[in-house]
Order: sequence, then structure tokens, then C-alpha cells
Amino acid sequence: MADTAQAITEDEFRAEALAFLEANAKPKPEEKLVFGEGSDEVSVLPERTPEQDAREVKAAKVWAQQVFDAGFGWITGPTEYGGRGLPASYQRIYQSVESKFNTASQSPRMIGLGMIAPTILAHGTEPVKQAYLQKLWRGEIIACQLFSEPSNGSDLAGVQTRAILDGDEWILNGQKVWTSGAHYSDIGEIICRTDPDLPKHQGLSAFVVNMKAPGVEVRPLRQMTGGASFNEVFFTDVRVPADHLLGDVNSGWTVALTTLMNERAAIGGGGAAGGSGASNRLLDLMRHLGATTNPLIRQEYANLYINLQVARWNSERAMSKIRAGQLPGPELSIGKLSLTENMRRTAELAAHVLGPRITADSGEWGTYGWSQFVLGVPGMRVAGGTDEVMRNILAERVLGLPKEPSGKS
Repeated sequence: MADTAQAITEDEFRAEALAFLEANAKPKPEEKLVFGEGSDEVSVLPERTPEQDAREVKAAKVWAQQVFDAGFGWITGPTEYGGRGLPASYQRIYQSVESKFNTASQSPRMIGLGMIAPTILAHGTEPVKQAYLQKLWRGEIIACQLFSEPSNGSDLAGVQTRAILDGDEWILNGQKVWTSGAHYSDIGEIICRTDPDLPKHQGLSAFVVNMKAPGVEVRPLRQMTGGASFNEVFFTDVRVPADHLLGDVNSGWTVALTTLMNERAAIGGGGAAGGSGASNRLLDLMRHLGATTNPLIRQEYANLYINLQVARWNSERAMSKIRAGQLPGPELSIGKLSLTENMRRTAELAAHVLGPRITADSGEWGTYGWSQFVLGVPGMRVAGGTDEVMRNILAERVLGLPKEPSGKS
């Protein structure tokens, strides 16, 4: 496969991808958003029933396997683990071609592919790489991230879930919270405390855990939006094989940073910081309600538009570094913070424009549908590192300001 990978040109690859998609998917129709037509719901996270979740997961897996078997599942991956071994430019070509076709959403797989698979590739033992990488990329299994805990929040180094070595297995006990996709995941990356006597950053270890193992209990968390996109997960004497350790014992902090870097790239990069979809919907709403004549509303929208443009440029700066084979620096933290700040600006402006319409469903199209977005924004200000954590990172590592006091005497 390596020889084939080196031989194919970008034009040949593009033609190959187009032929596959034309044979297996339908072209996307031109989308025209017309005010008053279609669904008027604007939300941060989809609020699905368990049945809807199951259908989406099944469709994502079926399409992923079809794509992988055709040679487009892990285009940049090492050939020894099922990848195609091609440069990142080939991945961008495929994504560009596929974007013109209607294909099953891969949302349930994004955490596994964007965060967990790269961590396994970087830190996993050979048995773990062989066991999970191809299955993740082929859509046979789905992975989740198990970092946050009820008493520690964004203080990852303060986790209390314990892992104790027992022969050739580790025994896990503790609780994780805010775990997206835990209810349909097959494996998870978990950070545990393995040496309570070491400083908190040094006594952590990372593992791949079977989410279907005895002792793993997943409970949905009901949000104020009415949905349950997140879960709390309990571990009671859960056994993990010794070779499922990621990195070395007590080096879990380094492993976690690999995952978090990929998480912030996924959330704050790739155009995610732009958020232009909701702002375009909002502008249509403002025009419909005649709010564009209000100078205060106009000023507020202009401020939002400017910040969206700046966020988009910052995102492109980060992506340019990645395309050039460099590691992005503070751009990803800036991108994550920009994303949530722009969501906040959008939500506040929507509330100002709509007034009471956003809290009571009058049946008027395009009004109460914004309530899901307004209620969902606070969750995004926690996901992927809180706004406060992002500000501390930028203050300390970019501006060189003193570290925030720990509060301990």
C-alpha cells in the first residue's frame, strides 16, 4: 500500500474520490435559507432521543466502513495500522470533494477520531494500537473522553479516580462527569490517580478502558435545554489490562495534554470559531422584525460581525501552521475562547432582538426556536476547557503574567 500511496498524484486521488462518491452518495442540493420556511430551531448541541442517537450512530458506522474500505477512511494514517500513508493535502482534497455530497453525519465519531485516536497513536502500546486504531477509523467502535470529575471541573490534575495495579491488571474506582457520547461509546480514554503521594501533576496515569466492562455505569445528565448530550460515568472495581496503559505510569499529564491539544484544535480551529451560521440566521431575524433600524442593535451586530471575522482569521492562522507541519501555539486557546465569546454575543443579541418572544412560544416562526441556542451556550463555555482556564493559559504562557494564586496557604 505504501508504494501505491507514493505513486498516486493529487489529481488521480481527486478523481478516485469523486468516482467513489458519485457511485455511493447523492450530490447536495443547493441550500437556500428562506425566512419562514423549514425548521426554525437554532441550537448549540442537538437534543436527540436515545432512539435518534442510535439511528445516527448506526448510519455513521455504516458510512464510515464503506469509506474506509474504499481507501478514504484514514488517508493520512500509518499503513501498518490501516491508514493510507498520504500527506495531509490528500485529506483536504477528499473533504472538499465529499462536502458536495449528502453523506451520513460522523458527529458521534468526532471525539474518537479527533482526540482519542491521535492519543493512542502517540502513546499507546503496540497491542492497543493494533486493537483499536483501525476499528476506530473504520467505524467499528466509538470512543469517548473521561477527564472531568464532579469535584475538580477543569482542574484536570486534581482528579481523584484511582487506579491500583493488581498483577497484570489495573483496578479503577471513581466517577467522571460531562462525558459526551459515553452512552454509545465502546472504549474511553481515562485519566486516573496512580500515586497519591506524588505532586498532583506527577501522580496521574492514562488508560484505555472498555466502556462495556463490568463495573462501568453510564447515567445521562439532563440539561436545562431539555436534552441529555452529556453523561456521568461511575467506575466500580473496573479491571483494565496492564498493556492498556497510555504512556508510562505516572506520566498521564503528558498524555492528557496530547488529547487536550487535539480537542482545542477541533473546537477552536478549522473554522469552528467563526459561527457564521447562527449570525446569518440572526441577521435574517433582525430584518424580519425591523430591528435593523435600531442603532443600538446595529452597533451590537457590527461588534459581533467584527469578532467573527477576527476569529475566522485566527483559526486560519492555526490551520496554516498545522498544514505546514508545525504545532500551533496559543492560537487554539484563543480560538476556543473566541468561539464561546462569539456564541455569548450571538445569544445576547438574539435575546435583545426577541425580548419576551424568546421565553414564551407564541407560535411565530423563527422566534422561540432561539431559546435552545441561548440555553446551550453556557455548556460550551465549559466544554474543552472553561473560559477562565483559557484566559489563564493566555495570560501566563503568552503575556508572561504571574500564575494565578492557588488559594492554598
